[in-house]
Amino acid sequence: MLRKVLDKLHPTFAPGGKLEKLYPLYEALDTFLYTPGTVTKTAAHVRDGMDLKRVMVLVVAALLPCFFMAMHNTGYQANLQIAAADSVQPIDDWRAATIQSLGRGHDPGSFLDNFVLGALYFLPVYIVTMAVGGAWEVLFAMVRGHEVNEGFLVTGALFPLTLPATIPLWQVALGISFGVVIGKEIFGGTGKNFMNPALTARAFLYFAYPGFISGFNQPKPNSGVGVWVAADGVSGATALGAMATAPVDNVAPNVADITGYGWWDCFFGYIQGSMGETSVLACLLGAVILIATGVGSWKIMAGCVAGLLGMSAALWAAAGWTDNPMMYIPPWWHLVIGGFAFGAVFMATDPVSAAMTDTGRWIYGVIIGVMTVLIRVINPAYPEGIMLAILFGNVVAPLIDYGVIQANIKRRTARYAT
Repeated sequence: MLRKVLDKLHPTFAPGGKLEKLYPLYEALDTFLYTPGTVTKTAAHVRDGMDLKRVMVLVVAALLPCFFMAMHNTGYQANLQIAAADSVQPIDDWRAATIQSLGRGHDPGSFLDNFVLGALYFLPVYIVTMAVGGAWEVLFAMVRGHEVNEGFLVTGALFPLTLPATIPLWQVALGISFGVVIGKEIFGGTGKNFMNPALTARAFLYFAYPGFISGFNQPKPNSGVGVWVAADGVSGATALGAMATAPVDNVAPNVADITGYGWWDCFFGYIQGSMGETSVLACLLGAVILIATGVGSWKIMAGCVAGLLGMSAALWAAAGWTDNPMMYIPPWWHLVIGGFAFGAVFMATDPVSAAMTDTGRWIYGVIIGVMTVLIRVINPAYPEGIMLAILFGNVVAPLIDYGVIQANIKRRTARYAT
């Protein structure tokens, strides 16, 4: 029945119809629900069942563990803060009041409380991202007269996961607008952008509104410690931030003592940070899906890990010669604190903005891993380095591929003496 309804509406949106300007919107709905009607009929083309829509849907499926942790851990961290604040001041956050009105307390051990409260933080950010970013996608498709592709499904899923729970919704709208328009559409749309749009959007907010993106926004006047009391404890890469300001008094600072978290806490994701980036386990589950389906490059992921471990080991070995507390972070801790796992699995492997040659993928991944540690350790003003490292990798990826291809050409020329 649905297929018949769409077919009946098709002439209205097709060229010559009354609503032909809105054809990209109709086509987006049609191809979202059904397989596209266009097929290859000649024998000169290679056919593959893995089209753009299936690739994007698989990436979103790989992100589902991160979506779960974004809501569960955000609520968990918020309830911890609410429980601590209940004895000293009233809770004035509307999300906490909603949970309270349902007759449930703020016990951090209650799965339902944590998940519902976390969803009340995460879902508005996700909805605003999809609504505003989707509107830009449809607008550019209508102006250019081409279809709305599924690429935004991934951008719209990645961007909210990189944000703190306290981010104002107007900044979410502004950030995704910058990422879609400046980071992708002005270069021609999906497949033609040289930087990851979701990461571009976050970088814009990071430099435009550093206080909000780090979770250190100022409290509202005359409201105690602030209307965001519940979420002040879930925003920012605080494990790295705590290490960046740790004292070095003839004693090497211990990461667990300074941050208050054990290594396994960081691995499972029960720490403070951006909503969807805290859990290394969730990212590994997504990595398994991406690698098994051939959507994500394991070479890039392995290169990121190798670069991070190598550079962090070198700096850790030289920690005794400096008073920089970040030098004392062991290599295995760099893997689980901050957003490295999320960036290496979902951001660095973007097939459009990453290197495309096999050798280039290794080089690209190693560069990102090395740059992540350098930014974290050498410049403590930016305790989280994966975002800037990936953007740098995006910029140099074409140069890496060019160098690899030219080296292959020279090697073959020498081999065949031509």
